Parts: sequence; structure tokens; C-alpha cells
Amino acid sequence: FNTLKSGKKVTVLFLMAFVLALFSPMATRALEKNVTNSLGMEFVLIPAGTFTMGSPTDEPGRNRDEVTHTAKISRPFYMQTTEVTVKQWRLIMGKRFFGGKKGSKDMPVVRVSWQDCIKFIKKLNARNDGVYRLPTEAEWEYACRAGTITAYSWGNSIDCSKAMYGNNRQKRTECIQHFKSMGFESNQAAPVKSFAPNPWGFYDMHGNVWEWCSDPYYEYTKHKDNTGFDLIKTDPRIKRGGSWYKYGWYCRSANRAYAHPGAKFKTTGFRLVLEAD
Repeated sequence: FNTLKSGKKVTVLFLMAFVLALFSPMATRALEKNVTNSLGMEFVLIPAGTFTMGSPTDEPGRNRDEVTHTAKISRPFYMQTTEVTVKQWRLIMGKRFFGGKKGSKDMPVVRVSWQDCIKFIKKLNARNDGVYRLPTEAEWEYACRAGTITAYSWGNSIDCSKAMYGNNRQKRTECIQHFKSMGFESNQAAPVKSFAPNPWGFYDMHGNVWEWCSDPYYEYTKHKDNTGFDLIKTDPRIKRGGSWYKYGWYCRSANRAYAHPGAKFKTTGFRLVLEAD
């Protein structure tokens, strides 16, 4: 380069930087609004920002652990548009790990513990197709709200046309007939994308199946930093979103639930975050 004139140096350096960026998937990925990986998982980019997490004291169905506070999302990230499906689970874990996780390929995978989710993520990350993880509780609510401040991303009330809930013949039956008219069976979830997405393009954030988050459960006033995926700890882990099994108010954006990380439920699945950088 010492033999080149100043203008030529700049041109050559610019071209080298352009070529490096062009052939670096992770360098360009952060600029893309939508990403689809080799398994067909679709992700939408969510920018950094702040929002009010929790619910107002007059919100119907509110629990006292939903204290409102400002939450900061310091880095952009990609969120999967749907819950992980039976097909996607099988592609990574194989039939040997499938067990009783029955259903059509587009059904959300259920009966997976938090620990099972971590095993899935480790196998997925080993493919070198990006860095995946479970969402934090704050990231999950940020994506669920999609810029809204109401109880649900569409408003302050819920009905059977909006989300999958109340589809249980033994516990909650209010939506069974409506879902039957849509071709859905009772006592189970619906295939992903059966209901309209929220304003940011995410499906079934309200209802269908509960979704595991990475955080251990604490009251917001005592919340500790998320220290990652420690399989030794048995702190209860957060679940979000409600499910087909019971009440509509469980599906509120702010509603919190939790369970032992080794527990498996027919009402619980997960969705993934893909790191943006």
C-alpha cells in the first residue's frame, strides 16, 4: 500500500471492507428485518428500547407480582415468530427424544421441560447457524406488547376469535364450540399461526401454549440478574402467555407463571431468541 497514492489506498480499503461485510452473514444479519434459518424458523428483528413492564392495579385478572416498572432492552434481538413446532423439534432432537410429544408438524411442541429446551438449544447452536437462546422475561413481554399498553396487544378484553384458550372439556369450555367451527380439536393447542399476529408479527403470544423464559422467578422488587442456563439450580423458571387449558385472563401480556425447570406439561412449549450480532 505504500506505493499507492492516497486516493487509491482509500478505494482499496473500502473495497476490502465491502467484501468482508458481503461474505459475513452475522455482519449483515443485524440489518435484516426478517431472518429464516435452515430449519424454516422465522425470526423478526426487535430494536432496543424501554417499556413499562407489569400491569396497572385496575387491570382485570391482575396478580400482585405484576408491579409496573420501566424495563430496558439494551440490545436488539430476533424473536421467533411462532412457538417451536413438532417438526422443528424432531429435526434437531430426532425421534428418540420425541417421546409423547405427539401432534401434526405445525403444532407447538409441548411436554418439554425448561431443561429439555436447553438441550434443544445446545444442539441447535452446534449447527453454527447462529446463536440461539430462550428469551428473558423482559424480552418476552416487550415482544408480546409490541408497543401496546393494554392488557392484550389488541385491547383490554379477550374473546375466542383472538386467541386459543378455554378449550378444555374438564376445566374451561367457553371456546370449545367456536374452535370446533374452526376445525380445531378440544383439549389441545392449535397449529401455529391459527390466529392473527400482534403488531410486530408474532403469533400466539397470547394463549395456545405457555412459553418458557430463561429467568428464574422472583418478585420484580427482588429480581436478580439472569445468570444464564444453570442446569444445577432448581429455581422455578418463568412461563408466559397462557394456554388452551384455562382462563383468558391468563393470556394477558403482563401475566406471570412459573414451574420447576424439570417439569413437563401438555400446556407448555417455547419459542427462541436469535442473537442479532
